Amino acid sequence: MGWVFRCLSHLPLAFLHAIGSILGWIVYLSSGVYRRRFQANVAQAGLPWALARPAIAAAGRMAAELPWLWVGTRRQPLGSKLRWDGGELIEAALAERRGLVMLTPHMGCFEICAQAIAERFTSPESPITVLYRPARQASLRDVMAGSRERPGLATAPASLAGVRQMIRALRRGEVIGLLPDQVPPDGLGVWAPFFGKPAYTMTLAARLVQQTGAALLLIWGERLPGGEGFVVHVMPAPEIARDASAEDAATTINAAMESVILRAPGQYLWGYHRYKSPRGLDIGAAPE
Repeated sequence: MGWVFRCLSHLPLAFLHAIGSILGWIVYLSSGVYRRRFQANVAQAGLPWALARPAIAAAGRMAAELPWLWVGTRRQPLGSKLRWDGGELIEAALAERRGLVMLTPHMGCFEICAQAIAERFTSPESPITVLYRPARQASLRDVMAGSRERPGLATAPASLAGVRQMIRALRRGEVIGLLPDQVPPDGLGVWAPFFGKPAYTMTLAARLVQQTGAALLLIWGERLPGGEGFVVHVMPAPEIARDASAEDAATTINAAMESVILRAPGQYLWGYHRYKSPRGLDIGAAPE
């Protein structure tokens, strides 16, 4: 698999995105389960179909651009392929030296966010640390691990050891990155509304802010048409009180994710199984 990614990484980003658009539609049309979930999630959000329809192709582009992101960008910096909107918010937060938590939904090119921060704001001595889960396919595991071994970027496993690593990074005044709209493992979550429906939501993001006093910002990577590249948008986040309950904090974070998604619903992964319950865990049923 590694050699396949290396070969594909030499192709123009525009070509990879074009192929990805086709793949996105093939998956959508061939999988009834995926298609119904996609449509149900869009309906739950109360969005007109026309606004969400481009996300079908966008999901394919997300997969097709990975060789370029994971391998190609190791050969040369993002350069003209990257633009910033709101980067001064990161500069201001880092100047406070109290740590910074960056949250992004499964939207656009979320892989670009950590890379962009590593290129502009962090260093090998003070990197951004991102939480990740190793790929299930062994053939992808090494490729993924190698892609994230770059100056200014560190990874933390989705485990207790990884959580401790992120706490230490925040207490050193560094940056960490999370995707809080994924269903948490091991029962580490609470039920909180997401587009008006209870979704099992991680408590980690809020707990990190509450325990360390870190700053909090929202970020997402907009994928530009025609292979032009990406715009990384950084936005203020709502305040999470130190004494807020886990449910209230999760509700606040979900509302923040909704606000980001509604900026560009055509780039959100509507096919993601957001409302599932983790298997084998006695966490109770979703509230009515």
